[in-house]
Amino acid sequence: MKSIGARITFWFVLSVTLTLACLFTAGYHLLQGYMIHDLDLLNATEFRQIKARLGPDYATLNQATIDERIRQTTEYASVLFYISIDAPGHGNLFRSKNLAGNPLPDVKGKRVFNGKMPGVGELRIAEFLLPPFDVSIGTPVGQMQRAMVAYTEVSLALLLGMILASMVIGLGLSRMMLRPVRLIGETANRIRSDNLTERISVTGIDDEISDLARLLNQMFDRLESSFNQVRQFSAEVSHELKTPLSLVRLHAEKLLVDGNLSSAQEDAVQVQLEELARINQMVDELLFLSRAEAQGIHMNLVVQNPHRFLQSFEQDVCALAEHQGRRLRCTCRGQGWVAFEERWLRQVVLNILTNALRASPPGGSITLRSEFVPRYWRVSIEDEGPGLTRDQCERAFERFVRFHQSSEEDRGSGLGLAICRSIIQLHNGRIHAEPRAEGGGLRVVFELPASDERVQNLV
Repeated sequence: MKSIGARITFWFVLSVTLTLACLFTAGYHLLQGYMIHDLDLLNATEFRQIKARLGPDYATLNQATIDERIRQTTEYASVLFYISIDAPGHGNLFRSKNLAGNPLPDVKGKRVFNGKMPGVGELRIAEFLLPPFDVSIGTPVGQMQRAMVAYTEVSLALLLGMILASMVIGLGLSRMMLRPVRLIGETANRIRSDNLTERISVTGIDDEISDLARLLNQMFDRLESSFNQVRQFSAEVSHELKTPLSLVRLHAEKLLVDGNLSSAQEDAVQVQLEELARINQMVDELLFLSRAEAQGIHMNLVVQNPHRFLQSFEQDVCALAEHQGRRLRCTCRGQGWVAFEERWLRQVVLNILTNALRASPPGGSITLRSEFVPRYWRVSIEDEGPGLTRDQCERAFERFVRFHQSSEEDRGSGLGLAICRSIIQLHNGRIHAEPRAEGGGLRVVFELPASDERVQNLV
C-alpha cells in the first residue's frame, strides 16, 4: 500500500476490529459465566424447596414417604430439573420421572460439574449433602448454549458491520487528516523557477503539519533568494561582459585590417574572432534565459495559420540541409489557428533543426511533421542520429547539457534547447524529447494551444 491514506485506513480498521473482537470474546466468557452461575443458583433454590418439603424429620422417613412428599414438588419442574436422591448403603431412594429410571452422571470429587446424559443432553449438575442423603439436581444447559450461539452470531454480524463502517470512517478520517498534506503538496508543486513567491498557508493550529509548512516555507524562502541571486548574477555578468568582448573584437579586427601579421598570426586572430562570436552568442542566450525566467519578455502573440508559417522558410531550411548533405522532409496535416510570435517560434524550429542536422549522419533524413491534435498544434522533428536514452531526454533541456560531440564543429553552447523550452513556455505550450519508436534517432516534439477563434494581435 503506497498511499498513506490507505495505510491509515488499514490500521484503523485493524485496530477497531481487534478491539471489538476482544470485547466480544470477553463478553462471551463473562455471559457464559453469569449464565452458569444462574444455573447453579437454580439448582440450589430447588434443593432448598426439596429440603423444606421433606421437613425436619427427613432422616427417619422411609423411601415411600420420601417419594410421596417430594413427588408433587418435582412434577411441576420436571422440564427444568432432573432430581436424584441416594442414601449411602441403601442405594437410590428417589428419581424424578424425567430421568426414566436412569442415574444422573457423577464425577468423583466434584460437587458442581457438567455431564452428558443420553436422550437429554448436557446438564449442569450440583450435588448437595442432606445427611444421611445425597441430593443430585441437574438442569439442562441447552437453552444456555443456544443463547451463546445467538450471541456469537450477533457478535460476528456486528463485527462485519463494524469492519465495513470503520473502512468508510477510516477513509473519511484519512482524507480529513491528510487534507493539509495534500494542500501542501499542491502548493509546493506550483512553486517553480517561474513562480517562487507563492507560499504554503499556515493554519493557526500549532501542530506537526503547521511546523512542516513553516519549515517548507523557510526552505522556499532560501530557494527564492538563491534563484534571485543566480539570475541577478547571470544578468549582470552577461551585461558586463558585452563591453570588454566588443573591445577585444574591435582590436582583433584592427590587427587583421592593418595587415602586419604573418599568415599563422592571421589564422590565430581569426580563431579568436570565431571564439569571441561564440562567447557573444552565449552571453546573448544567457541574457535571454535570465529575462525569460524573470518573466521579463513580452510575447506579441498573433493568431495565424502555422502551416503557412512553416512553409515561409521551408526552402531556406531545405537548402541548409542539402548544403550539409542531409535530406529534409516536411509534412502538414489538419487545419487550424494558433497564437504565436513568428520571430521566437522561428528560433525554436531552427534550433531543433540545427541539432538534428548535427546529429544525423551524412545522407541522413530529417522529418518535420506539423499536425493538429485535439486542442493543440503539434510539431515533431525526427533525426537518424545516435539518439538519446530516456534519462538523457529528461536532461536535454537543462542548461549547458550536450551529448555526442564528435568534432569541434559540433560544439554548441548547450543552451539551445533550454531557450526553446523557455520560448514554448512563454507561449503556454510544452516541449519534450523522446527516442524514436523505430530505429535510432531522436524525436523532439513541441505543442502550442490551438485557438478557437481568429483573433488578431492577442497579447
